[in-house]
Amino acid sequence: MGKRLSKIATRTGDNGSTGLGDGSRVDKDHLRVHAMGEIDELNSELGVLLCENLPEDLRAELLSIQHDLFDLGGELCIPGYQLITNEQVAALDALLAKYNATLPPLEEFILPGGARAAALAHVCRTVCRRAERHLVSLGKAEALHDYPRQYLNRLSDLLFVLARILNRHAGGSDVLWQRARHQAGPEE
Repeated sequence: MGKRLSKIATRTGDNGSTGLGDGSRVDKDHLRVHAMGEIDELNSELGVLLCENLPEDLRAELLSIQHDLFDLGGELCIPGYQLITNEQVAALDALLAKYNATLPPLEEFILPGGARAAALAHVCRTVCRRAERHLVSLGKAEALHDYPRQYLNRLSDLLFVLARILNRHAGGSDVLWQRARHQAGPEE
C-alpha cells in the first residue's frame, strides 16, 4: 500500500485533476473517478445504515462489505490492479442464499419503505445499481477485471433481500405495490 495522506488539503486538485494510486493524474470528471465516487457514496450510505438497530450478525456482514467496497475503490484507483476476488463474490452469494431462505416468495413488486433501516437498505441498493452502471461505462472505455462488476451486481441483490429482512426484524413486512389500486378522480 502506498503512503497514507497526512495532509488532506494538498491543493493539487485545484486545477480539476486528481491523482490515482499509480501516480498518474486524471480529470476529476473521468469515468474512473465517477466510478470511485459512486463506490465511496455506497460505502457512506452503508455507514448510515449501520447506525440503525440491526441484528448483530448482519451488522458484522455489512461491516465486512464496507471493507470489500474499500478494496473495490482501491482496485479502481490503481488501473490494472486487482483486489476483488471470486471469494468475495461467492461470500455475497452465500449471504443471498442464507437470507433468501428465510423469506416468503414474492408475489408482487415491493415499494422501498417500511422500517427506516429497510428504507435505508433500499437507498443503498439504488446507489449500488448506479455504481454498477458507472463501472460498466468505465469497462467499455478501459480494461477492468470482472469481479468488481459481479460484486456490485450481487450486492444490489443482497441489499434488496436485506431490506425485506430488516422490515421483518422491525416487526413489519414488505410494502407491496398495489397494481389494481383505484385512484379516485375529481368529483363532478
